[in-house]
Amino acid sequence: MAVPDPPSLSQAAPGVSTARRGEDDLSPTAKPQVAEDRTGNPPSRFSLRLSAAWWRNLQCVGMGLHYMAPPRPPNPDFTKSVSSTVSQRRGEFTLHFYVPAEYDRESSQRWPAVINFHGGGFTIGSATDDARFARFIVERSKAIFISVDYRLAPEYPFPTAVEDGADSLIYVIKNAEELRIDPNLLATSGFSAGGNIAITAPMLLHLLKKTQPVPEYTVLAIVTFYPITDYTLSRAERRADSVKPDATLPASLTNLFDASYLFPPGLDLGDPCLSPNKASDELLQASIPPNVFFYTCEYDMLLREGEFLARRLEQPPISKRVFYTMVPKVTHGWDKSPNPVRPPPKTDNIYRECSTRLGKVFNGNNPRYMLERPRRVPPPPLPKREK
Repeated sequence: MAVPDPPSLSQAAPGVSTARRGEDDLSPTAKPQVAEDRTGNPPSRFSLRLSAAWWRNLQCVGMGLHYMAPPRPPNPDFTKSVSSTVSQRRGEFTLHFYVPAEYDRESSQRWPAVINFHGGGFTIGSATDDARFARFIVERSKAIFISVDYRLAPEYPFPTAVEDGADSLIYVIKNAEELRIDPNLLATSGFSAGGNIAITAPMLLHLLKKTQPVPEYTVLAIVTFYPITDYTLSRAERRADSVKPDATLPASLTNLFDASYLFPPGLDLGDPCLSPNKASDELLQASIPPNVFFYTCEYDMLLREGEFLARRLEQPPISKRVFYTMVPKVTHGWDKSPNPVRPPPKTDNIYRECSTRLGKVFNGNNPRYMLERPRRVPPPPLPKREK
């Protein structure tokens, strides 16, 4: 018997009050331009830390139930601690490595690698959250799966998470020989907030290459699940444009995410490493790899902005190979539901399809692994007719 999500907990949990100055003070046609336009006067950073700690504990319980469903997800084979070099906020974060059964450090074989970023609004979550996806990547893509425990807000607001993402790529590239990784067979992946980092970390690394030396590398693909891609859209605007507004994340939680990550108040919401939808064609063309696997959810408030970016990436002048899938009749984060009896529906099929196609990308030089035609993004919906 399926265990339903506990809406009462979500609604009653501490977060940021929905009655706040910020988005509500904007005119109906105005777009948030800086962080203060979205968050108004949020609670103190200390208060945000307390709320984030509550949600992190709650999420640990939910993920514990998620892990119980058979087959149990794997544990990391080993971890590496990485000192930050890109961020001005010095510190350390951890990489969790999941390796194929054939992996042998003494062998001369070099493996593809997928650098992954977990979800959680840049505020909650951990690197082991995507262990079920890791199993498919390791077994079907025949790649090393590296999940990044990037530093979280409110302790570390933007751009720390993206900088840690770029740092994780730099670490893998510089230590490829020791890790037995082929630095020209890399991909990034991520879910929700992590889906944003999967896009923006390669973008930031591309920008960093202009000012500092980076060894040769090639990111062949991005895999992004239900990412947030445009912070200049208000949460209210997103909910109003949703297929099922009542199925979106509660405002108390999304307000906490925004107040925690979008700091200081004058932060430009159009920064391309925050809102990749606002990146120039030139930056997207130069920094986004040739293959993009893009997944959205029908009942998600992030559906439209995700479709917009996927459509933009596949069309000229950017012209990437986009494999787009809108998962019907599911909510944001459906694949992480806390059901201890069975994995969420559709998850295994989608993970299997994605990991198989990604394996074909890694084997692109072999005629046996020629890619099929990409799955195109649907045209934008027609405007609603006024009654």
